[in-house]
Amino acid sequence: MHAAFIGLGVMGFPMAGHLQRAGHQVAVYNRTASRAEQWVAKFGGRAAASPAQAASGAEIVFTCVGNDEDLRSVVLGDAGAIAGMAAGSILVDHTTASAEIARTLAALASEHRLGFLDAPVSGGQLGAEKGQLSIMVGGEETVFARAASVMGAYAKAVTLVGPSGSGQLTKMVNQICLAGLTQGLAEALNFASRAGLDTEKVLATISKGAAQSWMMDNRAQTMLANAFDFGFAVDWMRKDLGIAVAEARRNGASLPVTALVDQFLSEVQRRGGNRWDYTSLIKLLR
Repeated sequence: MHAAFIGLGVMGFPMAGHLQRAGHQVAVYNRTASRAEQWVAKFGGRAAASPAQAASGAEIVFTCVGNDEDLRSVVLGDAGAIAGMAAGSILVDHTTASAEIARTLAALASEHRLGFLDAPVSGGQLGAEKGQLSIMVGGEETVFARAASVMGAYAKAVTLVGPSGSGQLTKMVNQICLAGLTQGLAEALNFASRAGLDTEKVLATISKGAAQSWMMDNRAQTMLANAFDFGFAVDWMRKDLGIAVAEARRNGASLPVTALVDQFLSEVQRRGGNRWDYTSLIKLLR
């Protein structure tokens, strides 16, 4: 297919690359033009001067940027993606953003006779690089049916959860889970160390039981090694948790643990850890 990918950060860069390698003809746009040029040098395709130019002629357009405002800046206006899209094409947003903007863009897309899916991802930078992301999608079944196989170029699972906004709400659930899991793992590892236990043997034992998790399997060793110069930045996790807490205020859900972990992460930021992986929560316990 003719495709466009807008936003070539640590996630978007490899995701767009998987599309090109899968045989799709991909045009890319990034606010820092040199990043788009690097992508073209590595994967081929073409770089565009604006989101609208990237989207021109594309059957499917992907966005993967930082937040709601970033998304508006690349989708709306005369130079935005929607301005360049033809009727019948599909806009797929991989940004972790609010459910509110997902519903707003779905309505706007409908006015322009476009399909729209909110499709945040889970799996981190490594998942993007390996093409093993999990994608949670909100939107119409007919639109999803056309786009799912294309997203399969960089995903191990692509699931339609419900109507527009459902993908973003599911990502909030994902981040709420991760906040509690990560803090629990940090406390457990710190406890084991202070108790004088052989942490390798402890992990080998409990990872075979009910305490096992992806976080334990993939982050326990780096947490013990005090290695945080990779992964999902504290700034981005706080952004995601802020979205979840704001949504909880609207729907009446109680998120006491999530709010507490968000406070802990703010302390990591105060200590200069804005760009550390958010598993750096353990540093507060040492």
